[in-house]
Amino acid sequence: MIDILERFSGQLLSGAGLTLQITLIASLLAFCLSLPLALLRRSPSAAWRWPVRLYVSFFRGTPLLAQLFLVYYGSGQFRVPLTEAGLWWFFRDPYYCALLTFVLNSTAYQVEILRGGLRAVPSGQIEAGIALGLRKLELYRRIILPNAYRIAFPALGNELILLLKGSAVVSVITVLDVMGQTRRAFSQTFDLSVYFWAAVLYLLMTTIFVLLWRRLERCLTRHLHCRSAQPGKRRGLFTRLSTGVAP
Repeated sequence: MIDILERFSGQLLSGAGLTLQITLIASLLAFCLSLPLALLRRSPSAAWRWPVRLYVSFFRGTPLLAQLFLVYYGSGQFRVPLTEAGLWWFFRDPYYCALLTFVLNSTAYQVEILRGGLRAVPSGQIEAGIALGLRKLELYRRIILPNAYRIAFPALGNELILLLKGSAVVSVITVLDVMGQTRRAFSQTFDLSVYFWAAVLYLLMTTIFVLLWRRLERCLTRHLHCRSAQPGKRRGLFTRLSTGVAP
């Protein structure tokens, strides 16, 4: 097993870099798209709400592999119009097809996560902002969105982890990520231990990501963990002040 690791460690690390690249780019683009779509998802107008709902239902209700095949192989059915539109260079590249599929898939999940976060914002805080005379834009910027993202933060981290592990499907369209490099190494050696090292590499990446995400979550919610003064100490202080004794 060790000799397999020494022989293919460079290829596996190269695949890990590509896996992280696809995951991070797709998640960042999905993060940017999810907020406006989540707001449309909550729109009182059915003309705005239902298209987003259908989009979310499709990408959350179908396998990621099927979506990847639809984008990669399905685009080949429209080669002529895509060429005329100047887009064939994008759809003929498996890397870009995988990236587009992951963006569409992750956006659908992040929209639902963020919608749940928006619904969970305490109504009392929103009413307080309205009482203070905040406009709708300021209300979202100062109260609703900070609370919604704080509530949705753990679920967003889970979505990124699932996207990282799900990125293994890109190997079926010849993208040389971790799994693509693993399949390539296995075809040369027929040694199953290379899949063990690939699993270890995935485990290492997800563990590091979980630790970083938890640290970031603690930084964003540190104001919630501040210890308040104990009631007994406060009562003692008030008693000394009422009796004229210096604290």
